Amino acid sequence: MSTFPSIDSELLRTFVAIADHGGFTRAAEVVNRTQSAVSMQMKRLEEDVLERALFERDGRQVRLTPEGQVLLGYARRILRLQGEVFNTFRQPHMVGAVRIGTPDDYVMRFLPEILSRFAQAYPLVQVEVHCEPSSQLLTRNDLDLTIVTREPGTEIGQLLRQEPFVWMAAEGFCPQDQRPLPLAMFNTTCFCRAWACNALEAMDLDYRIAYSSPSLSALFAVASAGLAVTAQLRSLLTGNLRIIGEEEGLPVLPNASIVLLRGNRMTPVTDKLAEYIVEGFRA
Repeated sequence: MSTFPSIDSELLRTFVAIADHGGFTRAAEVVNRTQSAVSMQMKRLEEDVLERALFERDGRQVRLTPEGQVLLGYARRILRLQGEVFNTFRQPHMVGAVRIGTPDDYVMRFLPEILSRFAQAYPLVQVEVHCEPSSQLLTRNDLDLTIVTREPGTEIGQLLRQEPFVWMAAEGFCPQDQRPLPLAMFNTTCFCRAWACNALEAMDLDYRIAYSSPSLSALFAVASAGLAVTAQLRSLLTGNLRIIGEEEGLPVLPNASIVLLRGNRMTPVTDKLAEYIVEGFRA
């Protein structure tokens, strides 16, 4: 059976630091080594371990070669998996259950990747997800972590991200030809619905709530069928919808804030999942 030389994780960690920070000098500060030590590490990685050039050097500028780009993907995966192994076996207290509250919107867009990574690192933790509108989640006191949408200036908890609401419609849908304009919106307790209606009224545009639902997938299904326009966070855009706006005579919508609230019963498990949520929403 053929054997391959092992790759020291410290070499990969330094390599990733160089790629992330654009040079050997800054990477040396990040990994707490001298610049000469970093240079020796990369010389060993290039010449002794992989026998491939990983960097293109132009004066002080450093760029990854095509081989370096390939290694970067593997290096990130290896270091992430290594961290997850140590987390799993060095922290036996990471067991238990976490109750998350979130609107339906974010379950589709953000939670799959977040929960997948968390499950790989902490397979013994049970995660219970409760999907409700933000207005209802704010009234609950039985959740450990709660993700809600807030209007600018009313943020509470930890800000995860801010982004604009946008109008979305199917390809070929022409809002100028639709009067009153049919809307597919969340139920009446959603302030986003009020934003959309107020913006249309300010421009004296006739509209009607043609479809309403607490389910984002239902609203997208209606919009994708060309039956109505919807207004949602830009990051929730799906491939069968397009963003429309001022060019089609529609008003600009404001930004919204996504925030994370922590419950009264914080544990190491809850804290760790909160870290994954913050990272996932800011990625």
